[in-house]
Amino acid sequence: MTAESKPEGETRLRAAILGASGYTGAELVRLLARHPRVDIAVLTAERHAHQSVADTLPHLQLLDLPDLLPISEVEWSGINIDVAFCALPHGETQRIVAGLLHATGHTLVDELIREETADLGAGLDRDIKVIDLSADFRLDPPTYAEWYGKAHQAHALQEEAVYGLTEFARDEVRSARLIACPGCYPTAALLPLLPLVEDKLIDASEIIIDAKSGVSGAGRAAKEASLFAEVSEGIHAYAVGAHRHAPEVERQLSRAHGEDVVVGFTPHLVPMNRGILATIYVTLTGGSTAGDVRERLAERFRDEPFVGVVPEGPMPATRHVRGSNYCLIGVMQDRLPGRAIIVSVIDNLVKGAAGQAVQNMNLMWGFAETAGLEQAPLFP
Repeated sequence: MTAESKPEGETRLRAAILGASGYTGAELVRLLARHPRVDIAVLTAERHAHQSVADTLPHLQLLDLPDLLPISEVEWSGINIDVAFCALPHGETQRIVAGLLHATGHTLVDELIREETADLGAGLDRDIKVIDLSADFRLDPPTYAEWYGKAHQAHALQEEAVYGLTEFARDEVRSARLIACPGCYPTAALLPLLPLVEDKLIDASEIIIDAKSGVSGAGRAAKEASLFAEVSEGIHAYAVGAHRHAPEVERQLSRAHGEDVVVGFTPHLVPMNRGILATIYVTLTGGSTAGDVRERLAERFRDEPFVGVVPEGPMPATRHVRGSNYCLIGVMQDRLPGRAIIVSVIDNLVKGAAGQAVQNMNLMWGFAETAGLEQAPLFP
């Protein structure tokens, strides 16, 4: 869809996608190219710099899009960017966002970042909002340093960032200028768990999350562990007891519970391109049943456009949400007394990344929350 075919006479945003050649960046391009209120003005990529979209993302070659540039070569002056989506690697985003938002921190590191990104910030002549898809602004600085092995370099911005799990943060998202989009595993786990922890229908000290992801969750860069021969015809657990999404889940559940929560979380890699399936084992409290859990979740998400609770019976599967911004949740009574099993499925690249980012952007500018996200799941 070209810009000429989009509606005229309404507020339009000019968007930059930083890191557009990766899987999540490519999904942002795909979704925003059809958004009725957005024009894509800037696409950046470092490894694929100076290439056309046709060369790098051939599935999008019929769209009228700018070529990919390294961030350092973007002529920000006069572009008038309204929103920047950062689909950059963890650790790189902090200094870029600091420049985009003209960060004014209080530490020496913040000062150094502002000096490094002075040219970037100087080129922006209007207020800009940033939606970050990396992990750089999801955790408090000490936790970030513990799990990512380096000090957080933009404390002031981290304190300002809004954790953008849309269904639980709409008011904060609407007024934010920096959104930290949740990780894919946390999105799949937190959507069903937060209402149950808030209402104390489950024991927050006994939560086990057994999650499976498609290979695209590892990113597009070449890695030995992601080679076809390493992944196909098998499934394996990884980062056992040490995955970086665990503290992200625990932070949000602790806030909902009012005291510290620690979860059991084990991710697995499945030989499929897309999708996350989280099987969550919970202990029920106060005589509640799996039916009570299902009823509570159905009530909580009744009016949500992208979250659905399936009736008792067949459980949701990743193929039921592929290519969409949906999350489907199923609940079943466990054979063990007093326990229930919850299954939550999303497309890791859409609801777990780019789709949720667009959903948050819609809220920030007062657009229909579903704008650009109405596509149904792909089948088969």
